[in-house]
Amino acid sequence: MSGLARATIAVLAGLIGWMIARFVAHLTPMEDNVVEWGGALVLAAIAYLISPQIGRTLDRAASVVELSLGGMSAYEALSGAIGLLIGLIIAYSVRGAYQDLHMLDRYGPEPFYALWLPIVAFFAFLGFRIGRQRARRTTTVQEKLLDTSVIIDGRIVDIVSSGFVDGPLVVPRFVLGELQMLADSADPIRRARGKRGLEVLERLRAASRDFQVVDQQADDHDVDGKLVTLARRRSSRILTNDYNLNRVAKLQGVGVLNINELSNAVKAVALPGEEMAVSIIKEGKEQNQGVGFLDDGTMVVVENGRERKGEQVGIEVTSVLQTAAGRMIFAKLKR
Repeated sequence: MSGLARATIAVLAGLIGWMIARFVAHLTPMEDNVVEWGGALVLAAIAYLISPQIGRTLDRAASVVELSLGGMSAYEALSGAIGLLIGLIIAYSVRGAYQDLHMLDRYGPEPFYALWLPIVAFFAFLGFRIGRQRARRTTTVQEKLLDTSVIIDGRIVDIVSSGFVDGPLVVPRFVLGELQMLADSADPIRRARGKRGLEVLERLRAASRDFQVVDQQADDHDVDGKLVTLARRRSSRILTNDYNLNRVAKLQGVGVLNINELSNAVKAVALPGEEMAVSIIKEGKEQNQGVGFLDDGTMVVVENGRERKGEQVGIEVTSVLQTAAGRMIFAKLKR
């Protein structure tokens, strides 16, 4: 912390000490000037010594305020302002009570302001918070935080364009930073993924009516942890196709929209007895099994298909297994 900042904190603390000492001076037989200046100097010296700790506390408080105010809708801001006004009116009534008790004439204005200003701040903050929370409860559409995987995947653009996802789409600055880091990578595969993600964001900005990039951080070390923490703070849901992030977020009570789960839900179901063609590309885990894949990536396990590796064969579906990781089809060779 700079010397100017420490001196500023000391001066402000000295003024507060002077006001408190002035109040105390009326209760003691000592000289008013001795008590007032003594209190001011003592508090100023203490504040100067602990100014680094005070600075860090103020910085954390500012971060909390920034996170609380970040991403507010216009309705939330209006409701908060109304609550703030009501809180100020309540705090002003304290001034009337102080005057009615003739304490202003007895002790002077300084002690009054030393006590009244914290009361004003408390009721103002309380009114703002209550007003904003009431506005949030009336809002039914939650915002969605996008993670890196769902952006690089790219299917989110088509989903948003179709109108199946409503509400604000939010990209945290640290997710954007991860995409930029990938785009600048020396690895050609990672670089291509990063560039694709940045291109998808440009298309998503054009496709969405409410697209935001928010500059908010969390204390977690990894991007997934930051995303979950930020979603909890903002009461948001996470849009992803990362299976592990999906599980971690749900364990912490955060709502998740998984693109892979959506894809599996709308995918055409292969029914037992249905016939199709598939290329056997590798051997299965069990004896005589062959494995192939449909165009959408669905794994097909073919009984007695090992000997037909490298061939396209006709198969008949025997069963379909749906898992969290995707769908698997079991089949036998068509006679």
